[in-house]
Amino acid sequence: MTKPKSPGSNQSPDRLKAGHRTVGEARIAQLVALARKASKEAYCPYSNFPVGAAVLADSDKIYSGCNVENASFGLTICAERNAIFHARCDGMKRILAVVVYTPTDIPSAPCGACRQVINEFGEDARIICICDSPAKIDLKLSELLPNAFGPGNLG
Repeated sequence: MTKPKSPGSNQSPDRLKAGHRTVGEARIAQLVALARKASKEAYCPYSNFPVGAAVLADSDKIYSGCNVENASFGLTICAERNAIFHARCDGMKRILAVVVYTPTDIPSAPCGACRQVINEFGEDARIICICDSPAKIDLKLSELLPNAFGPGNLG
């Protein structure tokens, strides 16, 4: 069922037609495992904050990524964007879910830049942030990035 475009919505009618698929807990467990594994490959000599991410594409493929820092700090890439760009390179059209792992006691949500990139491919994606404790964040992107700017804003 397609919901009507609301005033100020960033979602174009074509993007709404894709609908929101429920991601099962078994698939989420796979994403969690791959995000944790990806964090082990992080290159983070400056922050010592290894982050791993796993993205579930509409094709049902999973793509993982880790953060890669650079001495020129502005060139650093977050794990989430690393995974998304890898997925797009393989033909991904839409993101269904993103899992982000940080080796902390409380979960860390994606930064603003990552939220914006997720919005480009999955304005209704499920975002799950996990850590080394049972605490987690489990929200739709629209709850983390309300009134987002997106392709629908460009006409």
